[in-house]
Amino acid sequence: MQKTSLTLFFLIMFIVGTDTFLISPLLPVLREDFGVSTALSGWMVSAYALGYALFALIAGPLSDRLNRKPVMIAGMLAFTLSTALCATASGFWSMLLFRFLAGVSAAFVTPQVWASIPILLPKERILQGMGIATAGLSCAQLLGLPLGGFFAVHSWKTPFLVIAGFSLLLSLLLFPLLPSIPSRLEKGTASNLLKPYGSLLSSKTAILAFSAYFVFQIGNFAVFSFLGSWLSKSFGLGVSHIGQVMLFLGLGNLLGSLFGSRLSGRFGRYTVLAGGMLMNALLFPLLAVTGNLGVIQAELVLIYAIGGMLFPLMVSILQSLTVNARGTVSALTNTLMYLGTTIGAAAAGAMYQSTGMFLSVAIVTACCLILSLWLFYRSSAAAPARIQSEKAG
Repeated sequence: MQKTSLTLFFLIMFIVGTDTFLISPLLPVLREDFGVSTALSGWMVSAYALGYALFALIAGPLSDRLNRKPVMIAGMLAFTLSTALCATASGFWSMLLFRFLAGVSAAFVTPQVWASIPILLPKERILQGMGIATAGLSCAQLLGLPLGGFFAVHSWKTPFLVIAGFSLLLSLLLFPLLPSIPSRLEKGTASNLLKPYGSLLSSKTAILAFSAYFVFQIGNFAVFSFLGSWLSKSFGLGVSHIGQVMLFLGLGNLLGSLFGSRLSGRFGRYTVLAGGMLMNALLFPLLAVTGNLGVIQAELVLIYAIGGMLFPLMVSILQSLTVNARGTVSALTNTLMYLGTTIGAAAAGAMYQSTGMFLSVAIVTACCLILSLWLFYRSSAAAPARIQSEKAG
């Protein structure tokens, strides 16, 4: 049952991740088709992120008091419909609306995945389970994005229809294959949906740890959102070739998510966290000044292998802050990620258009990584002493 559930979670993250990441390589085509500026085009990324960020705040606490299985299925069905509607967008504003609705739908799905893993798996396998779910996101970059680019050669509408079809099929599979995941909260507990956030953020450790994660995501998505636009402008790549370059990004992310738990177990969570953030703070600016496409592909493998290690590691650190409100933690984690996406994409669009230099975006990302590491250090959430106390408990 655990293997079946993890397979389903992997596929969910693959489908949702493909839809999430798909816009980046399509931005040059959509910008031209809808006749909008580079700065405005970033909002096609941000609309999805904003819808997710706002509604995840409600979905998390709500799912903590409901059975997670029907919440996940309902979210997947809504995600199927909203993604299909993206293919019918006739202009910039209708695309913004449908991307916003897709983000709202996804907000009721992926937090359930992160919150269900610590419930369905024994403690010693939780980080491994997080890595498998993250591998779904990585495969979305490795396989989903190149396939999306391939389908988009004929029409940018086609990838959305393909994703919607697979999403519908997966939604139907959840009914017989996913076990029931009932709430662990006692009846009558926390009647106010926002009350769990107050309890969760009552400690300095939690506030600083979530702030660190938020800053990390601002920098992470600032670069990612305009990676496709940079490749198009600087190297003259079309959408299918951009998708092929993104394959190397996904390959790195997949490798990192699969093997990161082993490194964390051997060297410690904080050592891997600190080393990874510092390395990428150097590698992102280096990427932006590289003029050879082959070298860029190698750098993307390394950068996103490190990112593939960092993401499940940070999620597991944040999940360890509570036992009964894991859905709330997942919702807040995802809300901060997509708020970071919104801010990062919008800021990067304005900066890239004003400076004409992808390097300026990469430097901001490097600063965000360094600030995030400092906040994690100040929080002590990933400190060795805390880990030892968790093991003792």
